[in-house]
Amino acid sequence: MSKKDWKPHLDELERRRAAARTMGGPERIERLMTQRGKLDARTRLDLLFDANSFVELGPLTGGEKVPGDALVAGFGQVEGRTVLAAAEDFTVLGGSIGSGSMAKRYRVCQLALQEGVPLVFMLDGAGHRLTDTGGGGRAPNDLLALADCSGQIPMLCLVLGASAGHGALTSPLSDFTIMSESASMFTGGPPLVKAALGQDVTKEQLGGVEICTEIAGTAHNVACDDPSAIALARRYLQFFPQNHNEPAPRRDGPDTGPRLLDSILEMIPPDDRKPYAMHEVIRLLVDAGEFLEIQPKYGTTLITALAHLGGHSVAIVANEPAVRGGAVDSPAAIKAMDFIETADAFNLPLIFLADNPGVMAGTKAEREGILKWGGKMFKAQRRATVPKLHVTFRKAFGFGATTMAQNPFDEQTLSLAFPNLTMSSMPAASGGRASRLDEKDQAEIERIQAGGPWSMAAGMVYDDIIDPRELRNALLEGLALAEGRLGNPSTEER
Repeated sequence: MSKKDWKPHLDELERRRAAARTMGGPERIERLMTQRGKLDARTRLDLLFDANSFVELGPLTGGEKVPGDALVAGFGQVEGRTVLAAAEDFTVLGGSIGSGSMAKRYRVCQLALQEGVPLVFMLDGAGHRLTDTGGGGRAPNDLLALADCSGQIPMLCLVLGASAGHGALTSPLSDFTIMSESASMFTGGPPLVKAALGQDVTKEQLGGVEICTEIAGTAHNVACDDPSAIALARRYLQFFPQNHNEPAPRRDGPDTGPRLLDSILEMIPPDDRKPYAMHEVIRLLVDAGEFLEIQPKYGTTLITALAHLGGHSVAIVANEPAVRGGAVDSPAAIKAMDFIETADAFNLPLIFLADNPGVMAGTKAEREGILKWGGKMFKAQRRATVPKLHVTFRKAFGFGATTMAQNPFDEQTLSLAFPNLTMSSMPAASGGRASRLDEKDQAEIERIQAGGPWSMAAGMVYDDIIDPRELRNALLEGLALAEGRLGNPSTEER
């Protein structure tokens, strides 16, 4: 046997590999880029992974007629850490899902769970391929595997075009969904809606970025284009471990030590009826003033953000007094519940910054299910096993305090308050009117609330009352107290 004997086999292998790399052909790729302003699947994966690190899986799936079966998948390095990814190829049958690509989707999910590495899906496809009538027997699909991966490995979904049906279901099963500005996502596209319901709608009206990120909350963040979305995915992964059994990564830098927040007194008015920008407080608090806000346009009375504090990856849940006083409404509670569960799954300490007048009241709030979603937010934080550090800034009334992890015996690592604290089951004025109290009882409630921080400290409701300028240093001390857990995440079943 000589090398010559191998040549026809190797030539055929290379020919088939080359055919797979052409995807839908140069004309379709050019149309995708010039007319639609998007990148092709392989270019998207090249941007996600570190240079020359991508290793493809299943390149010959679909044969020569359907290159890759409309899905390019494999693994590589992102900032030096292994990640698995799959990208729908719109240039091949509109990125639709056939039996081959279904098997490939399942395979990458299976591998991600088995090897304990993050998983990224890039969506740009039409859902199930109606012309694929083969198979139909008893076989697993990727939705089963995605559900199995939840809470075990970080999962990201990038919607970079129109995504419908089965493919779009990747998004709600992922931890973080990014949409490009031109993307859309729905269970059924405009033609299906027209046929089933007689409604004429555009992709944008049905599931554009405004619908998904501001109204429905089905996606988290928006990026202006493909490269920006992929860069955001790379940034998000920096805060997370490879899997739930590892500690969250730490970041060294010049601003990881203690420092007083001298300008915080100029940001937060002592009068709890006056608004201020919590975003600016967070920027002052965290390392290098950098944080990644999650779902910034949904549930805007509450901020959820990833940041580094003393080099630790942390998850921040903060009321936003500049928006309806920071009251917790249903969208805010839904956002917080999802965020808390993700942080807890991947061992990120939770920092609660409370300043709210309670949960939202009124007919609109009740119809949106505030009791249900506020309760579920509370349950998520109560069941969290990671270190929880709570700070009440000026006020936190009733269930608004409970949802923000204020209650004593709620397994906080540290519970603090500022010296201008006002606290009760509800604000004194509105509470008195609602309860029809007489003047004497009303005055007593107001007296108790006025002495809030000192009576709370006297009863050990809080671990300490701090000068606001000490906020960063106090939280660093709390993280130091929890050091044993931060380095050794719990392997208990959650």
